[in-house]
Amino acid sequence: MFAEIGDDRSRFADARGLKAYAGSAPITRASGKSVAVLARRVKNQRLAAAGYMWAFAAMSHSDGARAHYDRRREAGDRHTSAQRNLFNRMIGCLHHCLTHRVCYSETVAFPVPSDVQLTEAA
Repeated sequence: MFAEIGDDRSRFADARGLKAYAGSAPITRASGKSVAVLARRVKNQRLAAAGYMWAFAAMSHSDGARAHYDRRREAGDRHTSAQRNLFNRMIGCLHHCLTHRVCYSETVAFPVPSDVQLTEAA
């Protein structure tokens, strides 16, 4: 990941630029009454491939990542779309950690939804 992103912290002004470069951010095309949300075709292929492997591995080792993926699947996303959304979330967290020079925290990256917190408290 770091070999493809580079070591210049100012290379990407915000997380959206990094997400677009990695190919995880969707493209929305709107014309009149029709709206289409598509996956990016032009992207850094090596970074995208590493990101999909990263998201796939995170689903089996991170409870928060697995819960995020499962929520996307329940919402109607297919596997690749849900995995791309998870990668999009994770690359945003990576950008935040690099720009603010903080360590990754599972509880900050994937907070427990408030309805689950209320159920556990009861």
